[in-house]
Amino acid sequence: MTSHPHPRPEILRYTAFSTDPAGGNPAGVVLDATGLDDAAQLAIAAELGYSETAFLTAPPEGLGGEPGRAFTVRYFSPQAEVPFCGHATVATAIAFAERHGPGDLLLATRAGTVPVTVAEEGGALRATLTSVEPAVLDVGDDDIDEALRALGWQRSELDPAFPPRIAYAGARHLVLAASARSRLAELSYDFDRLAAFMRTLDLTTLQLVWRESGTVFHVRDPFPVGGVVEDPATGAAAAAFGAYARELGIVAADAVLTLRQGADMGRPGELTVTLRADDARVRVSGTGARIPESS
Repeated sequence: MTSHPHPRPEILRYTAFSTDPAGGNPAGVVLDATGLDDAAQLAIAAELGYSETAFLTAPPEGLGGEPGRAFTVRYFSPQAEVPFCGHATVATAIAFAERHGPGDLLLATRAGTVPVTVAEEGGALRATLTSVEPAVLDVGDDDIDEALRALGWQRSELDPAFPPRIAYAGARHLVLAASARSRLAELSYDFDRLAAFMRTLDLTTLQLVWRESGTVFHVRDPFPVGGVVEDPATGAAAAAFGAYARELGIVAADAVLTLRQGADMGRPGELTVTLRADDARVRVSGTGARIPESS
């Protein structure tokens, strides 16, 4: 008996954290990935070349959520699967809402269950994801030194108010804060050396930060382990940074933070991070837009 391959699914392209298709962080979105195995999903992600592509399939038993609005989601970079991706989650939620209306989605990720709400605000759709339970972990001096060597940074260029930590809210990120915006603006690093270092600590990105004001931060995210020099708007890292900033008392337990990312790459985006004193989980929200096929 001959088995027939599944037809190629519809592959959508959306940007997240900007209403401008030329801003924010582009992601691939496959709203129905039924029948695609790991190799096929990785091949689609590599073909698109975006930092991540999200693939939706039927939800696991017992996930809950509204019928038709609960899914399993997997995320692939051009080189590997990642446990969680914030910008591809936002892109997926907005793509889904454009076809099926705003409301709630429930996503089963490898990192855990992630609820997402999409609402219309000022004529644009805005998606808000709620992270899994976050964690903030110490990192050794030797590891910090190796990260700085790979980046070409000096310890004297770090902001002493932001001690280096590994922060997690679905994926692991090393938080390093620069004391000057100019240090953040000049990103030129040893790709292979940083990738090798990141693999030893199971890091998804480095969250490089500069503080503009009490609740406004500029961030950049090298992503060599995904085969990408830099991620333009990183929702998972934004969630992890929110947990980090709260844990270290850098911001209040109840706070709304604005993270500006991508401007140095020519793809400006804005991520909103909401912290609640009564909930350890972190909320990350942003807009999105479909990327025209011709671009």
